[in-house]
Parts: sequence; C-alpha cells; structure tokens
Amino acid sequence: MTPAQFVKKWSDSQLRERQASQSHFNDLCALLGVPNPIEDDPVGERYCFERGASKTGGGDGWADVWRKGCFGWEYKGKHKNLDAALRQLQAYALDLQNPPYLVVSDMERIIVHTNWTNTVSRKLVFTLDDMLDPEQLAVLRLVFEGSESLKPKISPQELTAKVAQRFGDLGRRLQERGHNPRDVAHFLNRLVFCMFAEDAKLLPEGLFTRLTRSMQLRPAAETAPQFNELFAKMSVGGLFGADVIKWFNGGLFDDKPALPLERADVKLICDTAAEHDWSDLDPSVFGNMFEEALKATRERAALGAHYTDREKILKIIDPVITWPLMAEWDAALAKIREALDARAAAEVERKAVLEAAAEAMRQDPVKAKAGEAARRKALTAIAKRSDAALGQAKDQLEAFLGRLSRFRVLDPACGSGNFLYVALHALKDIERRALVDAQRLGLEVPAPRVGLACVRGIEIEEYAAELARVTLWIGDLQWNAKNNYTGLAEPILSSLDQIECRDALLNKDGTEAEWPAVDVIVGNPPFLGGKKLLGDLGENHVEKLRAVYRDRVAGGADFVCYWVEKAWRKISSEEPTAVRAGFVTTNSIRDGASRKVLDPIADAVAIYEAWADEPWTLQGAAVRVSMTCFGNGFIERRLEGRPTTLINADLTGSAANIVRAERLTDNGDVCFEGGQKFGAFDIPGDLAREWLVEPRNPNGLTNSSVLRPLLNGADLVRRSSDTWVIDFEAMATEREAAFFEKPFEYALKHVKPERDLSTVPRNREFWWKHHRARPELRQALIGKQRYIGTPVVAKYRTFVWLDTTAWPSNLLDAIARDDDTTFGVLQSRFHELWSLRMGSSLEDRPRYTPSTTFETFPFPEGLTPNIPAADYANDPRAQAIAAAAAELNRLREAWLNPPDLVKIEPEVVPGYPDRILPVSPEAAAELKKRTLTNLYNQRPAWLDMAHQRLDAAVAAAYGWPEGLSDDEVLERLFALNQERAAAGR
Repeated sequence: MTPAQFVKKWSDSQLRERQASQSHFNDLCALLGVPNPIEDDPVGERYCFERGASKTGGGDGWADVWRKGCFGWEYKGKHKNLDAALRQLQAYALDLQNPPYLVVSDMERIIVHTNWTNTVSRKLVFTLDDMLDPEQLAVLRLVFEGSESLKPKISPQELTAKVAQRFGDLGRRLQERGHNPRDVAHFLNRLVFCMFAEDAKLLPEGLFTRLTRSMQLRPAAETAPQFNELFAKMSVGGLFGADVIKWFNGGLFDDKPALPLERADVKLICDTAAEHDWSDLDPSVFGNMFEEALKATRERAALGAHYTDREKILKIIDPVITWPLMAEWDAALAKIREALDARAAAEVERKAVLEAAAEAMRQDPVKAKAGEAARRKALTAIAKRSDAALGQAKDQLEAFLGRLSRFRVLDPACGSGNFLYVALHALKDIERRALVDAQRLGLEVPAPRVGLACVRGIEIEEYAAELARVTLWIGDLQWNAKNNYTGLAEPILSSLDQIECRDALLNKDGTEAEWPAVDVIVGNPPFLGGKKLLGDLGENHVEKLRAVYRDRVAGGADFVCYWVEKAWRKISSEEPTAVRAGFVTTNSIRDGASRKVLDPIADAVAIYEAWADEPWTLQGAAVRVSMTCFGNGFIERRLEGRPTTLINADLTGSAANIVRAERLTDNGDVCFEGGQKFGAFDIPGDLAREWLVEPRNPNGLTNSSVLRPLLNGADLVRRSSDTWVIDFEAMATEREAAFFEKPFEYALKHVKPERDLSTVPRNREFWWKHHRARPELRQALIGKQRYIGTPVVAKYRTFVWLDTTAWPSNLLDAIARDDDTTFGVLQSRFHELWSLRMGSSLEDRPRYTPSTTFETFPFPEGLTPNIPAADYANDPRAQAIAAAAAELNRLREAWLNPPDLVKIEPEVVPGYPDRILPVSPEAAAELKKRTLTNLYNQRPAWLDMAHQRLDAAVAAAYGWPEGLSDDEVLERLFALNQERAAAGR
C-alpha cells in the first residue's frame, strides 16, 4: 500500500472501532513494510490482535494489538477521547509485560507514549498527513521494532530537579526580600500543586497558565490578590470567573495570604508551568527546591529531609513491606485457587448428575421420575459445596484486601515524605496485583481501598511536614491516574492530620514522645554523629534527650540510634505495636557506642536485611550509610543482597560474632592514641631548624629539649609534611617553659590566646602544655629507639617504624614495641582482617582504635605484647616472622625512597633521624607519587609475595594451615580471644 492510498482510504472511512481497527493496523503494517500479527506469529504468542487483559478498574478489556517487547496498541473510534484510551491501556501494562511503547489511535491520529521505567513519558503524534512523510514513517517503524532510540534521556527525577532549581531560586529571592522561610515554603507548595493539578486535569484546562500569563500584563501588586482568590476557591470549590473549580481542601489552601511577587517572578512561574508536564514529575524529589530554606533554620539538623532516589528507598521498602505482603498474598491466592478448584469440581459433578438424569429419562421415564427426589437432594448438596467453596474464595480475598486497607506505615522522621510516598505506591501496587489475580480467576472484585490513610509520619519542621503532605497527595493522584482509577470524590485532598508536626523523641515537657501503633516503621532519620549533637541540637536539648534514653542509648551514639532503639522497643515489647522496621543510618552504627542499639536486635536474631556500607547523598555530598531491616515475619535473611543464615550487630554474616570479643590483659599498656595539642603548637620544619641551631638558653638547655618532629596519618601514607611541634610537657611551670625563649614566645603569641578561651580549666591554667600529652605513652617509649605507628583512619591498614623523637598526633596510633616480630604480626593478613572487622570506619576508610582493635587481638601464643622481645628472640616462629617483616619493610622503603632519587643528610643538630631529601626537582616530582597508599593501590607482584611470605610465617606461629578463608581466620581468632579472656589474660 502506498502512502497516498493509505491516507485516502482512512480519510474517507466511516467504519466504527471494532469494524476498522484490525484492517487499519494491517494497512499500516503494509505501508511500513513490516509483518502483521498473522504473518509474523500465527499462534499469537509474541504478536497478536486482542491480547487478553483484565482492567483493575473493573470489567473486561482487550489490548487491540500487542507485540512483546515493543508495544501495546489501543484503538478508539474517530474523534473519541484518546486520553481515556491511554488510561485504559495503562491499566493493561502490567499484564502486557510493560512494553516500551503504549500507542492509541482513532485512525486519524496515532499517538505514541513512551513507557520505559524511570524516564519521563515522551509523546509522539502522527496524523494522516504525516503518513506522506518518509521521515515520519521511519520514526513510526522504530516503534514496531521496540527500538530504544526514542527512549527519553532524562528521568522524572532529573526533570523535577531541573524544574525545582527554578523554584529554589524563587524561594531564595522571596526570603531575601524578608519573607519568613515557612511562608515561602507554604506559598511554593501551593504553586507546585496548582501546576500539577492543571496538567493532571484536576483544574480546568490551562487555567493556571492562563492566569499567570494574564498577570504579566497587569501591575505586579495585583498578583497576590489574584492568587488569593484562586486559592480561596480551591479551598471550598465553586466558580472562578467562568471556570468551575473542584473542591480541593486538605489544609493546603488555607487562609494564609499569597506572597507579593515581582514581574520577573510571575514570568518564571508562568514559563515553568507552560514548559513542562507537571503531571509526570516525581513528587519524591520536590524537597530539593526547599533545601536552601531548610538550611536557614536551626531545626535542619533534626530533619529526616534527606532526598534520595526511589531505587535506594526500595532497598528498605521491599523487604519491610512488599516482599512479606506479597508472600501473604501468594498464600491467600493458593487457598483461593484451591477453593475455586473445589467449586469447579462441584460444577463437573453437577453436570454429571444432570446428564445422568437426562439419559435415565430417555431410557426409562418412569424409573427416572422415581429417582428425582434423590437427584434433587444430590444437586442441593453439590450446590451447597459449590457455594461454600466460592464463599471461602471470597473470604480469603476479603481478608487479604481488608488487611491491606488496615496496614499502617510510619516514618518517624519523614522530612518531605519520600519514604511514605514509595511505601504508599508499594501498598497500592500490591492491592492492584491482588485485584487483577482475583478477577482473572473469575471473582468479582471490590473497589480499591488502599489510600492515604495507610501512611503515618512525624516531622519536627512545620513546612517540611506540609511538603510531605503535598508529596503524598500528588503521589496518590498520580498513581490513580496512571492505573485508570478515575471518578475522584471531593474534597480531592483528604485530610492528612496523621502527618504530625512534632519532635519524634521528646515531648515539649521533656518526657519521651510516643509513636502510634503501626505495622511497620521505615525512614532515614537525621544523620548526626554523636560528637555533633551538642553543637547542632544545643546542650539543653541533648541533656534532656540523654536523660530520657540513658539506659537505652549510649551517650556517644549517633542520633539515628534513638530511632532504631525506639522501633525495636515497639517490635520486641510484650504487646508489640509494630512488626518490622527498616532504616537508613550512618554507617558508624556498626561500631562503638552506636552499635550497642543493634546488639539486642542481633541477639534476638531479628536483623534480616542489611547493607553495611552503601553510597548515599546528603545535602549534595556523597556519604556512606548502612541499611538495616529487623523484626518478624520476614521472607528471607539477606546480607548485601545475598542469602545468609545470620547477621551480626556489626552487619557481618560471620558465624564468629567477633564484635563480642573482649579486651585482653596480655595486650594492655602497649597501644596508645597519639597526643592532642589543642592549640597552634605545630610549626614548619624550617622554623624548627632555625631554633635548633640557636645558642643554649639561660637554663643551659638547647631548644632540642622542646622540639620534635610531628607526625599524623597523612605523613605515613603520603610523604612527610616536615611539621614539628613545640612540646613543653617536661616543664611543670610556666617559668620553666619560658627559659626556651623562641619556642615560648611563639606559644605565648599563637597558643595562649586560644587557650584563654577554652572551657576546660586545665587548658587555661597549663596553657603551655598539650591538651592530652599521653604520659603513659611517653613512659612506654623510654629506652626504645623506635616504635610502630599506624594511621587511625586509612584506606589500607599499614604499619610503619617511627623514631622515638617523633611525636604522634591524635590521627596516629602508637604501639610501644620495637621488635620485628610484633611488627610482622600486626602487618599480617590475620591482624588486618581483625582490625577491619573490629574497627569503626570513616566513610570508606577503616578506623583503628587501641581498645577495640589492638587490645582484643589474640597474638600467637608465646609472642604476646606483654612478653619482652628478648624472651622469644630464639623462638624459630618469632625469627621467621621477624625476617619476613624486616624484608617487607626493606622492600617498601626501597620503593618509597629509591637511592637514585634521594640523598640522606643528617639533621642540623644530633639526636634526630637523618633527613631524606630529593636529589633534584625532577626527583621531587617523582617522589610525590611514591606513597604507601599508591604502592598498595598498585600492589605489585613483589609486594604481594612479601606479604605472602609474612602471612605464612604468622600462620605457622598460630599452628594453622595456609589458605584459610577470611571467615575461618576470624572464627579461630575469636575463639582464641574468648579462651584468653576466660583465663583472665
């Protein structure tokens, strides 16, 4: 068929939809040169007319044409409502395996809607005249191929963020003019909803755009009164000019006045409304436009308003809500099928009785009449069984649908409502699936009941709570429209008083706040570390908080721990008021004081889904978080997305719950945190050297008595910063310190002013001394020429030899041992595994702590840190480890400082280690690249082999075979820890 023939035929056609649809489609296939369903798939498994589908809105429906992986196609008669056709097709989409294109046509127009997941919907319109254009035919041919070339490149979230940026700018301008951030947010909420309502056809077509366009022709002072008039009418419904406004209500359109706008503001609003289809935007990220306003308030720290994408949220919603409820539906569906099978069997039996009766009447009417009473009795019994079976099926369906309608979800830090929005959609999707399944089995299904009543929220900020309500209203309306649930009752916006604006942890009188009884609890509570609580929440508030939760949450725990503890209490009480919970938390919840809230949950074997260290976005910055689900009635226990039998409090799955390891007395008084200065005691190396060569001071001592190289973690894993420190620890009085003229004058000028402001009395009184001078470390280093250092936080757990003249900062841990054997055990795979599991973490960098990491680690028997190295010097095990460790250290130093790139020079005065200097500027550039971090990033073969030799020596010292798995190593180490702890070692 030629294009001209196609256009003439279908321009003249007056056939109705059913008469014309297949003929039109076959002609279109001929025009495009593609096979029609009969030619391509006579069986109709992949490509067919009238693909069966059941609409969830009630009744039967058919997709007029379907091609697997390409499209669903719905026809309507000429000039019929194709929007209604699209909604009808959307109701079929799930049953049609979500094709990438949904196509509607009235035979004069073909309208293609893209249907890819997580992209905005793109609409392509083809008229009969377009059929004469080869380029348009080529585009339409792509639809038949299911091509991704028409797939939109932007997601709803990206489009929403783009539009939200404009409103963020408007919000900031309004605040700069002196308007209260809450009033600004309320006003913007109304504008956002009006734009959505216009494009979702809840307002008369084009009303909002027409209104804002006309405002640009009037004085700016008239804009606020016009908005006030519109908002007032949306509050109660009625006439707005010549247009009829629906009754919206919901509290959004209260009597608060609109804000005055300038002409540029009105243009921005009008352009934004006109340029985008707001019905497609994702309400879960509307909160972005209020980020600046939220930052302006003190309560920002206490919000759960951390906006993130749907896929991340589903890692909580699926295991807490969707999977358990779908398992319940699968069980109910099996019982429904069983009941309907029984009814079908009864129907077969009834037919058999009737057929037997007919045959009997044909052969012997008299005899047949004699058996009529027995037949009636049998038929009555069969009918009762059939009705009972049908009743059982209906009861099962009603029980599940009733459970869904009563299901309640709480987000006790709901922010802008992201989690509640996704949870609401999950519940509505489950209900839709149940209705589709039941209808396919022939059951009459009731109207949907799952709605906004299913969600509960608590939010401390008034306008964030309102934003959550707007998010939920829009999300509910979008879902209904997309799934062909129409006929909205008024008021359109139901009350959402269950989104409460209050503190989730404390009442105003300082008592513990209560949460409503619900089925599940979800959310991402505020990301505040324990050390930041005082600064962000205020001392008075934190004191009250810790007093109320004193015996339940450790004092130094992260803020999220209070939410986790409260949720677990609701789940584990004798009369539970929740069943399951899932939270996104700081990833430090696996460690230290924060982990204590997970200990009882892990002890009850109640953690069933965990992601220990996931990327997240907070206020535009990348952070690391943990995701934890716990409670009862779960489907499968999973760790990092894989099945597991156990999840420990540190969110690992090892059978050895090593977070229960105890500190060993064998390891005491050996590993110390570095010093803390609290003041500008640090100086550059060049200045230190000037002072070192000064003449002796009046007390007869040189400045070398109070000057030391200062090291931090970066000095170990990168290159030395050549920083020194003034150290007056040996000077008991200010007078003694003053004898060291130059260092004292410097400290007097740079340290004392800061110390005078300190809230710590000792820091003011002994201002010339370091805040924490670590006298126990100084004592432990007496008589030693070197000690072992390791960064507190680093990508790789490395240990380095340090000269005892060098002083470790608080970012270094110092191990007061000088033997290669101890160095080798610490640098082995065995201690690395232990430290990674026992230590806390900062983002993706493990943290090393003396108490939990070093003091719990069981060294090989006979080589423990409480034994002098001389006592095991002749032990072959110790000698093997020492030789491998020394070789590893030699090789690393040779790589870090190649002889051809460096020169060794003595320090300007004796008593300090030699200086390592580059031989040239080119050498200096190369040496900058030679760091421990870069070495372990590359991990060359020689380094791997050196570590393997060391690991083999340490394994032999334990008496263990080589090749043990990580879990086997940890289990053995944990057993040793428990054995020694029990023996008081």
